[in-house]
Amino acid sequence: MERIETDILVIGAGSGGLSVAAGASQMGARVVLLEGHRMGGDCLNYGCVPSKALLAAAKQAHAQANGRAFGIADHAPQVDYAAVMEHVAGVIAEIAPVDSQERFEGFGVRVIREYGQFLSPREVQAGNHVIRARRIVIATGSRPFVPPIPGLDTAPYLTNETLFDLRERPEHLIIIGGGPIGIEMAQAHRRLGSRVTVIEGERALNKEDPDLRQIVLDSLAEEGVEIVEGCKVAEVRSSDGIEIVAEDGRAFAGSHLLVATGRRTTVDRLNLEAAGVELSGREIRVDAGLRTSNRRVYAIGDAAGGAQFTHLAGYHAGVIIRSILFGLPSKAGMAHIPRVTYTDPELAQVGLTEAEARDLYGDRLEVARFDLAHNDRAVAERRGKGLAKVMVVRGRPVGASIAGHQAGDQIALWALAVSGGLKMGQVAGMVAPYPTFAEVNKRVAGAYFSPKLFDSQAVKRVVRAVQRWIP
Repeated sequence: MERIETDILVIGAGSGGLSVAAGASQMGARVVLLEGHRMGGDCLNYGCVPSKALLAAAKQAHAQANGRAFGIADHAPQVDYAAVMEHVAGVIAEIAPVDSQERFEGFGVRVIREYGQFLSPREVQAGNHVIRARRIVIATGSRPFVPPIPGLDTAPYLTNETLFDLRERPEHLIIIGGGPIGIEMAQAHRRLGSRVTVIEGERALNKEDPDLRQIVLDSLAEEGVEIVEGCKVAEVRSSDGIEIVAEDGRAFAGSHLLVATGRRTTVDRLNLEAAGVELSGREIRVDAGLRTSNRRVYAIGDAAGGAQFTHLAGYHAGVIIRSILFGLPSKAGMAHIPRVTYTDPELAQVGLTEAEARDLYGDRLEVARFDLAHNDRAVAERRGKGLAKVMVVRGRPVGASIAGHQAGDQIALWALAVSGGLKMGQVAGMVAPYPTFAEVNKRVAGAYFSPKLFDSQAVKRVVRAVQRWIP
């Protein structure tokens, strides 16, 4: 048994863990990194990267089939599903060296390809290694949550961890779960030629602004995706294909089943009791600085509970590096963390939605809106379906919601505005190149000021007075 002494032990080589390991090692700390499965974690291997690669392929197929508006004949795409999935695998392989063991060993990180288990508040065993660390970071991520639906345990279902292994296109893909993963994969497979049915127990994309979610769901419906909301699954049957039986008696038959009902933190094998790390339900309990009940142990990313985004894990890494390496107080916030559903059109959010802001601020809230149909670039590209909203209190944005082309890119400006406490006047004063989708943000900021300038009788009186006195 090898015993190792180190400054920082990172458990998990996903986005957050890799960020901590790279940053801490390059700034002079001794770092050990444990990973029992694949370097890069869920994002690289099963999540963000493969799903966006699949969506990109689906977008190409959709473009071939929908050129008439541009004077180009529609052409039914010939989809080679196996080749599409090889494209996905190729994208993963191209990015993988960035997250590789060799690269991090080049930074000076000791990488051990084993799972870790706490022996004590400061010691972790990984294979034939016992690591004693001054600080320990749990970055073990999450895995698909599979609900206890009768019959599901014996059915041949897919999750995001197995979907990208397919090489034969599903004839009829049934998806349980209408969250971002389910909705993205529904549109991708429909565009690649599968029939798709999404079954959601409540509302699809139910965390999002109702106006914006409807824009996205209507687009999917127009493309032929069947979305069944308010439908709770009672049973899964599998003999010749898949059959989903709902509580109200409805039945849905298909060839393949994708379970996309959320994710659960991966903490089972850690033996957290030995470390004195407390749980809140199935999530690790952390304070505002992401420190657990054991003052030497931190949890970041999905392991810390709450929102599950790769960019949030990276942000968490920066928060704790400040604390661990420099002993400085550092707290994590959520108000400036954006989220995106990468459908076409995309749906993006940062800060408060309109409903959340209205509950919090009441009559003090002002909402600025801009329809993408009035953006000239959107008109030129036949991308005018969409809406931008910004929630404003005392001249400062507290949230922004965008549904439309490149919404995920557009939301970045509002993430900066919320994070930096910018005023609407600063965004309105920005000069955006014409014609671009970036003008949407300037125009929605302008929409905030328009009533104040153009509908104000006081402003009109001042302007008339000035005109009389100017020579």
